[in-house]
Amino acid sequence: MSSKLNIFEFSNPSIRTLHISWVAFFITFLVWFSHAPMLAFIKEAFDLSSQQIKALLILNVALTIPSRIVVGMLVDRFGPRIVFSALLFTGSFLCWGFAFATSYEMLALFRFLCGFVGAGFVIGIRLVGEWFPAKQVGVAEGIYGGWGNFGSAAGAMTLPTLALLFGGDDGWRYAIALTGAIAFVFSFIFYINARNTPKGSTYFKPKRSGGLEVTSKGDLYFYLAMNIPMYIALAVLAWKLSPENLGLLSELATNTLYVVLLVLFVFQTSQIWKVNKEHLQKGVAEIEKYKFKQVAILNWSYFVTFGSELAVVSMLPLFFMDTFELSAVTAGLLASGFAFMNLVARPSGGWLSDNLGRKKTLSVLIAGLSVGYLVLSQIDGLWFIPLAVVATMCCSFFVQAGEGAVFAMVPLVKRRMTGQVAGMAGAYGNVGGVTFLTVLSFVDASTFFMVIAGCAALCFILVQFLDEPSGQMAEVMADGSVELIDVA
Repeated sequence: MSSKLNIFEFSNPSIRTLHISWVAFFITFLVWFSHAPMLAFIKEAFDLSSQQIKALLILNVALTIPSRIVVGMLVDRFGPRIVFSALLFTGSFLCWGFAFATSYEMLALFRFLCGFVGAGFVIGIRLVGEWFPAKQVGVAEGIYGGWGNFGSAAGAMTLPTLALLFGGDDGWRYAIALTGAIAFVFSFIFYINARNTPKGSTYFKPKRSGGLEVTSKGDLYFYLAMNIPMYIALAVLAWKLSPENLGLLSELATNTLYVVLLVLFVFQTSQIWKVNKEHLQKGVAEIEKYKFKQVAILNWSYFVTFGSELAVVSMLPLFFMDTFELSAVTAGLLASGFAFMNLVARPSGGWLSDNLGRKKTLSVLIAGLSVGYLVLSQIDGLWFIPLAVVATMCCSFFVQAGEGAVFAMVPLVKRRMTGQVAGMAGAYGNVGGVTFLTVLSFVDASTFFMVIAGCAALCFILVQFLDEPSGQMAEVMADGSVELIDVA
């Protein structure tokens, strides 16, 4: 099969699956970030303080970290068709709950629950990986991720206008509710049209549920250690909501959350041990082995790529406004270039990965984003504004192409666990967002950009330890026979 991919070949079932996948992902991001362009309306309707608005923004990403792990397990076990349909269906009701909330407490609760919708990204990674061969999977995953991720930008551009068209004090409610209605309708469209695999192909499932199956004791300890940063990020989010910061939670509630996170960590550790204990004692056949370091390095790569994107998108409008003394509208338009790059950058990262090599492409893109953030750290009020915008968009290209390169490799680690690998990498992206935004709360913008550049430089070193996917990976059929899947 050719490495070229014709996205207009609608008679091809793989292409139809790609389009229905990115549209589903687009809708999840539309719902997940539907509140962002409406915050001015919401603030006025509920007479909220700036601290309460900040709390809503934090709550919006809090649940996404654990939910991406859980959804990754669900998609590997039940298949993308059922899980994506269910997530869209459930997400519509969560969206409506937020849209028609009557108190700040209800707003906060449903904004927190809407973070679950942000896990939709993971599902399509497994689905697209099933439908495209190794030589096309990078660009296919890039199109899925880049076009789907644009849902947040599309919402920002259209929802305020829709709110004004609906009119009245509740126009913003109807605009947000409309995104829920779209998710509700598409949940049925997706279920009717999507299929987990091409006709005649096997959908491989993990032998056990509760965690990734690793293939050596060293990898087991490595896996357990890699879970720790996710719990630290969740603890940081709880701390941000504590009386010491935003004050949304009482001291008792904050301490209770810390205890709950500790209990969850112990429980997850026990589940991972349970999943891996028996087969590690017996020994894993050489043909079934994979290296967990591949997963870990991809996690950290997504930490610096998507994590920095989440943080920068959040602060860039204010950065332009303060640096160049611009109006909020002008600064927002100039900063939107960062998100717009998703449409071409992610597919480009996937295409480069397919054609020039996975490791080489990821190395170049991580190095490029490190340099890009160093350049951004030098921007001040003396810069020519168009030059600052160009620098921002160039940096954005490396960031989002890097995201595409990460997920060009994820489906090539271990087919039956692609959902869980994608879930963990996706969660690390959110961990990166929490980490960099926390750094921003303590330092100025220039230092913030330099910290990201430094993290990317460290990640570049890690990427050199990646193994280029080669040969074939083995999956065992239900009858005991072995199927070999090309990864190069």
